[in-house]
Amino acid sequence: MTGSASLPEIPRDNNEGVLELNKDLETMIENVENISVQVTWMAYDLVALRTSPELGSSLQKLEEAYRRCRAAVIFDQIELLYRTVQKC
Repeated sequence: MTGSASLPEIPRDNNEGVLELNKDLETMIENVENISVQVTWMAYDLVALRTSPELGSSLQKLEEAYRRCRAAVIFDQIELLYRTVQKC
C-alpha cells in the first residue's frame, strides 16, 4: 500500500502552533461570551421597558442628572487646575 495516497505527516514541533490556536480559540470564546452577556442585558432591558413604560422616562431623567453632575465635577476640576496654575 505504499503506492496509495497517504496522510501527510504532522511535524512533531507543532506545539507552538497548537498553543497559538488554543489561545486564539480562548479569545474567540471569551468574545462570544461577552457578546452573549450584552445581548442578555439588552433583552432584559427591552422586557423591563415593555413591562414598565415609565421606566424609560425615569432612565432618561437619571442619565440627564448624571450628565449634569459629571459636567459640574469636570468644571470644578478644571477650575481647581486653573487656580493651581495661576498660583505658580
